[in-house]
Amino acid sequence: MDEQQADDIDDYTIRSPVPEDAVGVHDLIAACPPLDTNSLYANLLQCSHFSNTCALAVSTAHTPSTHGWVSGYVLPQEPEVYFLWQVAIAKEARGKRVPKRLVSQILNRAATKNCRYLKTTITADNQASWHLFESLARWLEAPLTKSDGFEEAAHFNGRHDSELLVTIGPFGRPPPVV
Repeated sequence: MDEQQADDIDDYTIRSPVPEDAVGVHDLIAACPPLDTNSLYANLLQCSHFSNTCALAVSTAHTPSTHGWVSGYVLPQEPEVYFLWQVAIAKEARGKRVPKRLVSQILNRAATKNCRYLKTTITADNQASWHLFESLARWLEAPLTKSDGFEEAAHFNGRHDSELLVTIGPFGRPPPVV
């Protein structure tokens, strides 16, 4: 699928972000606690420099607004790994398979054609994220493994809970989202 092609699914258009989407992405993340907010500038870079490996869901049923966001990138030293940085879904879009549709579009792009692994980090108590990534592993028909990631003391100086490294893969081309 071409990076600029949009998918119209239910009440959402899923597409690559453009720089003008950064404020909407930033506001969506801020409205989804306990997600860590990044600077608006970081979201602008994601919507411009990393647009081929990020996706957003824009409502077509209501006043157009950003209802879903997935950010990530291909690891520079591991071109077979897509690192999923963040998922944010507005309350109105929850339960509609929007995250899976966002990930599907990203994994079917030319920028991720060599990716056979998905990695992310998750805090032990983030049940919503665990549920999502277990669901992604089943959908991709690939094993999910956990290992040490970023430690509260060593990496965050006590300012953030430890994050486990989650790896899904190897997997083939993602199947359609139903």
